Amino acid sequence: MATQTKDRTRITLREALSEALREELLRDDNVFIMGQEVGVWGGTYAVTRGFYDEFGERRVRDTPISEMVIVGAGTGAAMAGLRPVSELMTINFAFLALDAMVNHAAKIRYMFNGQFQVPLVIRTTTGGGRQLGATHSHSPESVFAHFPGLLVVTPATPYDAKGLLKSAIRCDDPVLFVEHSTLYQTRGEVPVPEDEEFLIPLGTSDRKRQGSDVTLITYSRGLYWCLEAAEQLAKEGIECDVIDLRCLRPLDLSLAMESLRVTNRAVVVEESLPHFGVASEVIAQLQGACFDYLDAPIERVSAVDTPLPYSRELEQSALPSTEKVVAAVKKVL
Repeated sequence: MATQTKDRTRITLREALSEALREELLRDDNVFIMGQEVGVWGGTYAVTRGFYDEFGERRVRDTPISEMVIVGAGTGAAMAGLRPVSELMTINFAFLALDAMVNHAAKIRYMFNGQFQVPLVIRTTTGGGRQLGATHSHSPESVFAHFPGLLVVTPATPYDAKGLLKSAIRCDDPVLFVEHSTLYQTRGEVPVPEDEEFLIPLGTSDRKRQGSDVTLITYSRGLYWCLEAAEQLAKEGIECDVIDLRCLRPLDLSLAMESLRVTNRAVVVEESLPHFGVASEVIAQLQGACFDYLDAPIERVSAVDTPLPYSRELEQSALPSTEKVVAAVKKVL
């Protein structure tokens, strides 16, 4: 993991995101936030709590309940020279803004030969595990990563969330910034707020644990299943090398390939559905580049191929888990 410059009390992922947004609002007057309940209410997940009083209505704008308006207006504002951060309550509702995201924001810079830039950040949440039913529990990040021109960022730790969000706001291309809804209370070390140049380059993966027996490749909530599995397996003498992708587009597999050339075995862990997903792409690229190093087929751990059930027991059984990662590791070994 990248070396931190200063020590301080561990903060939550929610607090890290809030710090990143506040620092960028203070740094650049062109940055503003817009979305449902981001102002007076302080955000669905309390990330923008207090911002309305501090920055005012011009910089923190409540919008109608219309995802197409939130992203469409954000795209127009970005083309006009501002740097909007459009918040969608959940990625499940992003399908209602699909045209604005992939037919406009993602393509405008290309179609106008660079005459327009779209420095737009779309913050949203993903993931299941909270008994919200099938229509509110998607993990479809790979759908959006399919389209060139739209960057997709998927942080798992407070450290990464802050550094990546600040970089996303400064990026001249549209960025879908995907936060897992169950990780907001996750704590970790983050540089002090005064370090406004704390930036993590978009499209860079990170090694979260060193090991030589098997490579675990993951992102977002999957990181915690992998780290827990690695702890359990270490007690049996199996050391896992854990690689956090952090971004799905650009997709950086350099660390994963470096690791696979040492371990010769890999498991890819994602929360989304098994078909046409992140794991499919990662496995295809790894097998193409590292085929001669493989001592076993690459395994994947994903959600069960079904709409996510409402029942807590059924929902948990349909999602990936630490136990499923452990089983997949033992299979490739």
